[in-house]
Amino acid sequence: MNDTAVAAFLAAPLDERQARRLGDLGLRADLVTDEDRAASDGWIEAVSRGFLGTERSEVQRQAAFDGLRARRRLGVYDDSAPVPGTPVATFASWLAELTVPGPALIDTAAISSVTVAPTHRRRGLARAMMEGELRAAASAGVPVATLTVSESTLYGRYGFAPAAEAAHWRIEAKRAGWIGPVSPGRVDFVPRVDARALIEPLYDRVRLARPGEITMPAGHWDRFLRTRPDSEKGEELRTVVYTTVAGEVTGVALYSVTESHDDFARSTLELVYLLALDDESYAGLWRFFLEMDLIGWIEAPELSVDEPLLWMIADQRAAQRTVRDHHYVRILDVVAALEARRYSGAGRVVIEIADPLGFAAGRVLLDVDERGVGSVRHADETTDAPSLRLGIAELSAAYLGGVRLATLAAAGRVTGDGVAAASALFAAPQAPRLSFWY
Repeated sequence: MNDTAVAAFLAAPLDERQARRLGDLGLRADLVTDEDRAASDGWIEAVSRGFLGTERSEVQRQAAFDGLRARRRLGVYDDSAPVPGTPVATFASWLAELTVPGPALIDTAAISSVTVAPTHRRRGLARAMMEGELRAAASAGVPVATLTVSESTLYGRYGFAPAAEAAHWRIEAKRAGWIGPVSPGRVDFVPRVDARALIEPLYDRVRLARPGEITMPAGHWDRFLRTRPDSEKGEELRTVVYTTVAGEVTGVALYSVTESHDDFARSTLELVYLLALDDESYAGLWRFFLEMDLIGWIEAPELSVDEPLLWMIADQRAAQRTVRDHHYVRILDVVAALEARRYSGAGRVVIEIADPLGFAAGRVLLDVDERGVGSVRHADETTDAPSLRLGIAELSAAYLGGVRLATLAAAGRVTGDGVAAASALFAAPQAPRLSFWY
């Protein structure tokens, strides 16, 4: 991802079909620029309302204006409304890097802040925004779109599918018992501002090795560390770092504690975020939390479905794990997307894709060499290779290796004599993970 690509993405013109559809409803779409404070205030007010938040204060509006730069912010406006400067629908996206199996990187349009006011629902505003902005992203040469969702049933109609699941852990700390390795480094408390300076460059190293992670959006670290001017209850957050014997910081963790007034030795620790560069720092930080005094329970969201922690505790039943959909992927450019990732072994398969929005529809040949590098070209009906047929949602679900194509075939969502071959090619050595919401 380079500055030229970012600029092209942000400057992509509004989609003409979107404008016509909204115009027929007496509405208009407009982009909110980084220089327009008044438009930003109205836009962030609409986003807060859409996610059931409160009216924004001046401090919150200024923080949003400062923190949401380099995003493509779309507002849909009803000029006949009492407050015409507050949009009745919102949409945001930015150009990010998505880590894919290899590991390798591909540009993605990361989507967020999709809202429609209750006064204007059931009119097709969400569809107009989503389809229009996907077309704008595709026209700017972005091969993939991604998002995290509040309502899981909304985005399949646009070709998105859950590609990386997340696990929420609730651990009975004392029962768990530590049987993992003893890390030779040290864990220390640091102020939040110091952790803020350490965590960003560390994450940029970690994300390169984990399929499913993306570039952290601007402003998110300040939200996590509660270092934004509008942050509340920042004093409740504690931060620790793991430092190796050689003096390198390779892990950072953020947590808060809710005291149990019925039993002061059974308080609940919420692990807001744990970032570890390697196995040593991972074990060192987790052991620190599991052996902390006065803690009865540890709550940890957005963990991987294949956390090594499960095999570092003596009693696995001490960990209650809830898995659900988390990171959604939508392929826009099949050739670019399939050639970006790496595969498990050599092979050839024809993939016939149905895409109701037309971005990725067609029949292609994926040819993978001994190094796991794939090349993709158009395939006609005479191409001599096993084949499979699927929708763009199914291909997007399997793209990061989080679900096997054979599993989707067993569910009736993929067909053809090439299912087994393709499933083997798309298999990944580790489960994809996204460690945050956006």
